[in-house]
Amino acid sequence: MGLIDVDRLSGLVVDEAIRIHRELGPGLLESVYETVLAGALIRRGIKVDRQKPVDIEYDGLSFPAAFRIDLLVDDQLILEIKSIESLKNVHAKQLLTYLRLTGNSVGLLLNFSGETMKEGIRRVVNNHNRTQ
Repeated sequence: MGLIDVDRLSGLVVDEAIRIHRELGPGLLESVYETVLAGALIRRGIKVDRQKPVDIEYDGLSFPAAFRIDLLVDDQLILEIKSIESLKNVHAKQLLTYLRLTGNSVGLLLNFSGETMKEGIRRVVNNHNRTQ
């Protein structure tokens, strides 16, 4: 299928995010980090969709492009990019809802505003089994 294992893929994304944070530092707009991270992953040969629209079906109604995923990596890993003072539980809940509605199992919240990138990374899992 050509898909990279999602755990390995997560590691590659985290490595790139840390590198970008070290080079550019905190304080830029989310769109800048999104653009640069997408470019870095594409340069590694990884498929990346930016601002991917997602349709929602609810109670017999269809809502095209009801929300957008910041980055969808290799058709399996959702990245939610933030540049805020600190991550809150609501951000993890938002990402978990995105995972549930898209049928994906793993997502990363990446907050580029911290002193170090490590404190700004949260992995969110929706029924993910590492042995799959």
